Amino acid sequence: MKYDFKNNRIKELRKDSGISQSFLALSTGIKQANLCRWEKGNNRPNIVDCWKLADFFGVTIDYLVGKSKNKK
Repeated sequence: MKYDFKNNRIKELRKDSGISQSFLALSTGIKQANLCRWEKGNNRPNIVDCWKLADFFGVTIDYLVGKSKNKK
């Protein structure tokens, strides 16, 4: 099964929160370059990084990756 990560909500959640990629990187321990690639849909984060981002934004992983419309 192929999963497309181009519809992820990382950038949307980050912009809605009014934070920069560098702040998100510092807050989660994720490299800023990786965040940039993920926001563009060029690469996919591993499950641990998805957990970190979902916890940071207070959403489910399914919502984060664009698989669900329900944040919680």
